Amino acid sequence: MPQTSRRGILRSAVAAAGGLLVAGAPRPATADDADLADRASGPIDAHVHVWTPDTKRYPLAAGFRHDEMKPPSFTPEQLFDHARPCGVARVVLIQMSFYGFDNSYMLDTIRRFPGVFAGVAVIDEAAADRTAEMRALAKQGVRGFRIYPRDTPVDRWLEGQGMQAMWRCGAEERLAMCHLVNPNALAAIDRACRKFPNTPVVIDHFARIGTDGQIRDSDVEALCKLAQHRQTHVKVSAFYALGKKQAPYLDLSPLVRRLVDAFGPERLMWATDCPYQVQEGHTYEDSIALVRDRLDFLSDGDREWLLRKTAEKVFFS
Repeated sequence: MPQTSRRGILRSAVAAAGGLLVAGAPRPATADDADLADRASGPIDAHVHVWTPDTKRYPLAAGFRHDEMKPPSFTPEQLFDHARPCGVARVVLIQMSFYGFDNSYMLDTIRRFPGVFAGVAVIDEAAADRTAEMRALAKQGVRGFRIYPRDTPVDRWLEGQGMQAMWRCGAEERLAMCHLVNPNALAAIDRACRKFPNTPVVIDHFARIGTDGQIRDSDVEALCKLAQHRQTHVKVSAFYALGKKQAPYLDLSPLVRRLVDAFGPERLMWATDCPYQVQEGHTYEDSIALVRDRLDFLSDGDREWLLRKTAEKVFFS
């Protein structure tokens, strides 16, 4: 980001936080003001999971075991060790599967660090009070809901009464439907977008195109087809798991370019999928560097959208 705009950003952030005591009479900037400015201008990581080894206070859902928590701990403080050196100031937390429908740890993390985190929750779509729960969670910093086919046939997984109610509530409350899917689920998402054109939609991790090492043109075309729905966004994320699965991840460059051409940078957002991005030799820096430094077809404005503005629009506005 241009350093010449930092003062203006700082003033705007302080004013938005009620930092001007007298109209027209700015006070000296403080460390808290600088933190606000960094949040306003710094990158946003749009996809991170956190969990704690304190399973007495935050018990695991039925069917999950302690030895499945790998790493055994990934707290917000552990995340900050990776994210802050890269300038990342805000993060979208994705409810971890270990906790099932109990979003308590994520919600407590949002409360502990005001202004730093937004949340994507997981709820039981079959529950009678599902939309009331969505609205209640929205008041606690949740801005989206993670959905995936589970045990439902992939061609019909969005047609049930519960999912339809969630999509309808998403349109009314501006809450995103965040999809963890493979490419074979994209046709069903296309149909749902046609039925609910005002529901914000986010596709996680390029719809996991390339997890087997092959980036198939038919899969990319199916994902790009969703660009016709103006509320649909894609996370440019989880580089450690796609294509060659090796930094600097330049083999993913053609895929990102196809998505930029289809969706525009305004509907793409970068994310790491930590803690998995910082395991087995992969690093946080290599993830952000692909977008920040290595994709030469991106303009500075494009990078600003991918690294901050799109996630800000969907999850922090």
